[in-house]
Amino acid sequence: MAHNHLLPTNLIGIPAAYFASTDFNLSPVPLHIDGVAEMNASLLRAMDQLGKADAPSLFMQYMRGMFDLDTPPAPGKKRNNRASYLRLLRGWFFDSNRPEGAVMKGWAESRFGLIPLFHRQPIPDVHCPSYRAYVAEAMNPRFHNNGIFSQLDLLYEYAQYFLRRFGVGSGKITLYRGANRLTDDHQILQKISKRRWVARNNSLVSYTSEKERASEFGDSLLRIEAPYEKVLCFPELLPGALPSSESEYILLGGDYLSEIIDL
Repeated sequence: MAHNHLLPTNLIGIPAAYFASTDFNLSPVPLHIDGVAEMNASLLRAMDQLGKADAPSLFMQYMRGMFDLDTPPAPGKKRNNRASYLRLLRGWFFDSNRPEGAVMKGWAESRFGLIPLFHRQPIPDVHCPSYRAYVAEAMNPRFHNNGIFSQLDLLYEYAQYFLRRFGVGSGKITLYRGANRLTDDHQILQKISKRRWVARNNSLVSYTSEKERASEFGDSLLRIEAPYEKVLCFPELLPGALPSSESEYILLGGDYLSEIIDL
């Protein structure tokens, strides 16, 4: 199936078209963003000595030190204006169409070659005004003063480590998404049967592990099996630092085999 929302290059060592495909989701391979594990080997070695309950605090401590996130605010300022992965995530959880969401979608585009389908409005291609508006927001210097893409790189590497070491099951997670208008964030590519579709998701997209919670957000409900390699963040990864009531997972997008289920 043609995909007009892919870049020819990325930093994961496999073609973006394969990463975005249902074939990848069915038979995923472990992924790393180029150089991130090697440059932060000391963090991963230290986490090898910790259990599930202690790994998150070490990661957040490492991020504070690596990116100087505890610097006191400048005189006359209410807060430290250094860009922070936590600030981006909190903005995303509040509304993924905020500027913070644009920055995160820009990271997914840069690292994985996934151009967004939607940010505030549909993005049909890279030549349209809506793409230019998204890029302007994604590159806002307010969020690019502290290696913010490198922070998200480390978050992804940590998520992969956490899931591979502490996750259960077959390397996939059953997730749900409610929607009123599937075409807002999805393109329905194929209807295999009445209840099984191939849906194209935005470059970054939120799902939940709780069916009941998903049903509060739309009159249609999608169920997918997301491989670990598509997961960027979820509440258990950073306990106490992010909202947890909706059990929200932030996934890298592409084409997912989706089951339409009854509410």
